[in-house]
Amino acid sequence: MMNKKKIGILSMQRIKNYGSFLQAYGLKKLIEELGYEVQYVDYHVEEPVIKDSINGKNDKISKALKTFEGDAPLVQKFQYIIHKKNFGKKYYPVLGLTEEPNYSPKLDTLVIGSDEVFNCIQSNKNVGYSLELFGKDNKANKLITYAASFGNTTVEKLEKYNKKAEISELLNKFDKISARDSNTGKIVEKISNQRVVYNLDPVLAYDYMNKCDEIPDIDVNEKYIIVYAYSNRISTDESKYIKKFAKKNNLKVYSIGGAQKCADKFIDCSPFEVLGYFKKAEMVITDTFHGSIFSIIAKRNFVTLVRRSVENAYGNEEKLTDLLERLKLTDRITYNIEDINSILDKKINYEKVEKILKEQREISKKYLEENL
Repeated sequence: MMNKKKIGILSMQRIKNYGSFLQAYGLKKLIEELGYEVQYVDYHVEEPVIKDSINGKNDKISKALKTFEGDAPLVQKFQYIIHKKNFGKKYYPVLGLTEEPNYSPKLDTLVIGSDEVFNCIQSNKNVGYSLELFGKDNKANKLITYAASFGNTTVEKLEKYNKKAEISELLNKFDKISARDSNTGKIVEKISNQRVVYNLDPVLAYDYMNKCDEIPDIDVNEKYIIVYAYSNRISTDESKYIKKFAKKNNLKVYSIGGAQKCADKFIDCSPFEVLGYFKKAEMVITDTFHGSIFSIIAKRNFVTLVRRSVENAYGNEEKLTDLLERLKLTDRITYNIEDINSILDKKINYEKVEKILKEQREISKKYLEENL
């Protein structure tokens, strides 16, 4: 009997949030379905390119203090900090991750992605700047990406921080590059000789709702709206508006992924339970990429608050508009919280969305079959 080909996934599997977990799990499942042996690969996290006030020695303390700066109820802030503290211990074993990192194993193919593996011009110390995310020093016979993203890194930022040349050189060494969004595709094609193909984020590509047996049936005896956003990203004014909107519609507000002032309850649950909560929600308000995706696969009525990128400040406009354009759901986008009434009044034709997803899932499968 032939030995199974060994495939490695180098991604954001150790970042402590639900989107990172579920995209890593989804890609592993997609590759295993094709009959391969799969392992996650780690990279050495180096100092980020952009230094900000949080990047001090006591990074964890600084982040905890930042959580306390927000206007969410104190009890939720504590719940959120405990949730983050326990995330790795509770959920890494589900992915098969051990405490000992898996650096540069010998592989048949290394797949870099999905998620913002190429988002190298940023200040997040947990992600850092590492050329290993661009394939440097790998020990695989073949090197490809799957739905990789530069996030809100741009060619201008690469030039400003003198990173364009080394990244361009490494991109040219890939056997095939698959991007998640057009910003990524444009950068790759501008600074390298590569031609890019586009693929769905693994949370969309792996049919979670029909294939994943881990998603529980959540037993909730009240109607609720989910607010899915990181702590401190929903402003005080937005919180007030959401609270008023929920009250008018006789809905409780459940916050997932962050502590929020508008929430009646902070939900600390497993990544699979998140999808269970989404399935039962009346509506969803989110300002994140994966929050939008969870809403779509759970076929919920949702609205996506887009945050513009301003200089080095966080922005998700590029990836959110790209995602929702591809799925013909741009009517879900707003920059203004007061639009949520009119957006959530409109129903979503999920038959049309499912048709696009079905086609794109086949394209993703074909890409992996041809390139692994």
